Order: sequence, then structure tokens, then C-alpha cells
Amino acid sequence: MRIGLVAPPWVPVPPPAYGGTEEVVDLLARGLRAEGHEVLLAASADSTCPVARVDGTQPSDPGLTNDATSLAAQVVTAYAAMDEVDLVHDHTVAGPLYRGRPPGTPVVVTQHNAFSQDAITALAAAAADTAVVAISHDHAARAGDVPIARVIHHGLDLDRIPVGDGQGGYAVFLGRMDPDKGAAEAVRIARAAGVPLRLAAKMRTRDEHDYFEAEVRPLLTREHEYVGEVSGAEKLRLLGGAMALLNPIRWAEPFGLAMVEALATGTPVVGTPNGSAPEIVDHGATGFLADAGELASLLARVAELDRAACRSATEERFSAGRMVRDHLSLYRTLVGG
Repeated sequence: MRIGLVAPPWVPVPPPAYGGTEEVVDLLARGLRAEGHEVLLAASADSTCPVARVDGTQPSDPGLTNDATSLAAQVVTAYAAMDEVDLVHDHTVAGPLYRGRPPGTPVVVTQHNAFSQDAITALAAAAADTAVVAISHDHAARAGDVPIARVIHHGLDLDRIPVGDGQGGYAVFLGRMDPDKGAAEAVRIARAAGVPLRLAAKMRTRDEHDYFEAEVRPLLTREHEYVGEVSGAEKLRLLGGAMALLNPIRWAEPFGLAMVEALATGTPVVGTPNGSAPEIVDHGATGFLADAGELASLLARVAELDRAACRSATEERFSAGRMVRDHLSLYRTLVGG
């Protein structure tokens, strides 16, 4: 098949640091090519994903994230180049509503974010001629009037993720500096458990800085420290050396990629059972899921868990190969009629 992929314009594919959507698009593009399919990727001009790319896109600018004008320009440029593909897989909400899309070409859209009321309104309209993919069953259950064509969990390139020994003597928090992600709660849990914590989080926006200064910084100690935003090999070393990933999320996260990354390094997850967490973590086997007030005592029990089982569960359920195969199954259904 000839498959067109459309990514948001604000972060390169693959992302240099934080960027879950762009990481998934990169793995999907590489995986589809490895399966023998032609891939045409519309992404920011500074992307480095090694597949054919659409000309005329703009360089990434995280400062424009969610800017409607830059997204519209990306969509117009992308679809103008997609007239010879068999199927378009769009990773933006705006693209499936664009009236200049190639006539007769099937379009798939993955909703990477929560189904807010605005997203439901837009995607319910798009679903008239677009297949909508949710990224967890909990996510799909929150889609309202949007018909979900398929639930497809994200995957990781496990060949690039080494298994750690968990002997660093610390727990880790990985995510965004945001109250919904539970950064301050993670510090409180670690302190209550008497466990050192490495807090690795994206902190770029004013809201993220304000939350850090007001809620997180006052809780930090010499043993409970903010280590900045991490990526690549540094992130994997941090996860692999941790006794556990602390993930006390306070919202229905559509898919917690950080949890899968931790499990891939052999590190169990201790967190709240919100959103997709129960679809990723097997309570009592690859981690513990409970209300935030119970997590300090559960953090003290992570030595009971088998790190090899954490890696094995990831290989069985969250590989990039499985993700690619699931998408190809949907593509073939749509292209075939």
C-alpha cells in the first residue's frame, strides 16, 4: 500500500524530547516501511524520520502548539501531496474536516488527546467519512457520539530499550509538570515512603512553571529532586535504574506511554487506576494501582514484583510490531471496501 501520514506541525518527527504523538507517528512510519509499504509523511520541515516526506512544510515551533493557523497550513500542504496514496492516516483533528482531501481516498484519524466536548463535536462530524481510532478502551468509552472504528494501543521499539537493574535506590516520576499528572503528589508519596525521588518532567509553559513554583518546589529536598526534562538514552537510564515509576495521575489519561516505557526497562509502575492505567499495568504483577493515599505503602512493596515479568508483558502487548500490525488490519479493511 501507499500510505500517507499527517503529523501536527509543532514538534519534529521523531521528537527530540517530549512528544508522545510524534514518537508514535515515527514508529508507525518506520514500521510500515519495514513491512514493505510506501510511506509519505507530512511533518515539520526539520523532521528526520527516514521515510519520504512532503515538501513545503514549515520548521517546528513548540511556541505555536495548538495554533490554528499553523495547523491549517500543515493540513493544506499535506493533503495537496496525498493525491496518489491509497489511504491517509491523520494524527490531527483538523485534517479529517478539510474539504480539499483527495476524493475517494480513505482517511483514518487517531485521537491522541482526551475526548473533550469540542473534540467530540469535531470528530463526530469527521466520522461521517473518516475512521476514528481511540488509543485505549477507557478512551473509547469517553468518546460520546463519536463512533470508534478501532481501539489500538501504542507500542514501542523495544530493540532500542535496554532492561535496567533497578538498583539506583530511587523512584522516578516522568511526565509533564502539571497537576493532572500528579507531580506534587508523587513527591508527597515518595517522602511518606522514605524513598528518594527523581522528578523528570517537561516544564516549558507559564502554567507549568507556575505549578512547579507553587506546588512542587516547596516539597523538594536533597533526596527528592527535580532533574529537568529528559529524553533518549538519559531517560532510559533513569527509568532502568529506578525501583518504580510513580504515576499518581489525577485524570483519565487516554494512554500512558511513560508507563509502557518504564515497564519496558523492567521497572514496575505504582500509580492510580485512572484512564488507561489498568489496561497497561497488571496489579500485583507489573505494578500496583490504588488510590493515592495507599501508594506510599505499595511503593515499599515493589521488591515483591518481578522485573522480568514487566519486560515480558511489554513485549507481548506493547511492541511497535504489534501496533503496526493492528493499523495494517484496519487499513486493509478500509482500502478493501
